[in-house]
Amino acid sequence: MRRDGRVTNSLLALLSRDWAGVPVALAVAGTGGGLVGAEAAWAVALGGLLVALGAVLLAGAVRHLVLVAREGRRNPPPGRLVDVGGHRMHLLAEGEAGSGPTVVWVPGGHAPGEEFRELHTMLRTRTRSVLVDRLGSGWSDVGRFPRTTAGEAEELPAALERAGERGPFVFVGHSFGGLLVANVARRRPDLVAGLVLLDPTPLEVIAFAPAGGQLAGMRRSFLLTSVRQLFGAHRGPGGRTGQGCAAASVFAELSPSGLAAVGWETVVYDGDLGDLPLVLVIPRDLIGGEAVLAGARDAVEAERISRFYLRSRVRYLAASTESRLVHAPEGTGHDFPREEPGFVAGVVGDLVRELRAVSP
Repeated sequence: MRRDGRVTNSLLALLSRDWAGVPVALAVAGTGGGLVGAEAAWAVALGGLLVALGAVLLAGAVRHLVLVAREGRRNPPPGRLVDVGGHRMHLLAEGEAGSGPTVVWVPGGHAPGEEFRELHTMLRTRTRSVLVDRLGSGWSDVGRFPRTTAGEAEELPAALERAGERGPFVFVGHSFGGLLVANVARRRPDLVAGLVLLDPTPLEVIAFAPAGGQLAGMRRSFLLTSVRQLFGAHRGPGGRTGQGCAAASVFAELSPSGLAAVGWETVVYDGDLGDLPLVLVIPRDLIGGEAVLAGARDAVEAERISRFYLRSRVRYLAASTESRLVHAPEGTGHDFPREEPGFVAGVVGDLVRELRAVSP
């Protein structure tokens, strides 16, 4: 298992380099060239196909490099790049904190901070607000493999400190980003004034939920997207391959076996956050998540599955004695930060005002 993991992460590290398509294409063409010189007719035919394939792959790899370079010139990083363990991490910080805490936004999945640009824009007039690109996303470098929640929980506060940002911080995380910021709070309580968890990923769901292929399918999708990008087989502007590879790596934790290997370092258990102010914001029902009920054998099992997911959603309340529950607007689902950004900005702004009122 460990050997397989090392091989997988070595491949992901290679695929995450935008230049990697060129040597791969040359290797394919070179193998074909060697076969063309053989005596057997089948070898000559196969060699010719490999040479042609290598040429196509090389053209796509060069196209990808051109598109990435063009995109980099058109969209330079708007914030700062700071060194974290030998890799550059991008942060965009705006606004004035005054006597209150600085807000740090972490979107779901392995998305770049830009996903929360609208929320950042709303809050930067009220307090200091920071968008962060985790290593392997946005304008940040790819970073080391494997990508893990535990590792990113160390990198995030290190980047803030290197950038000269002063705590305490209110960390706001959505979905998988909620799991990440809860891990930051457990490790660095000295830096955290409060948490706003937007329907965060409860790891009980990964360990005990009914079998389903959604997360595995997402991981495969990340990998396929990276391969298509590497060889120029995609439309639109040039996307870097590192983001898909980083997401595929960190999502390896999101399986029962993956979680068993990292659970002690990654799960935030009851009482782990002491009396840290924590606001948990969740939808009232399973709107947008009906797929989890599709595999139910009957109505009884469907009810049990629904109850399991709804109860799992509130488990983070037990992480702190100073937690409270807020429901997202009626009719919204897991993506309510995108659907109702004004509501989310209001929840975060309220916590900032409360903390400012009690700060010395």
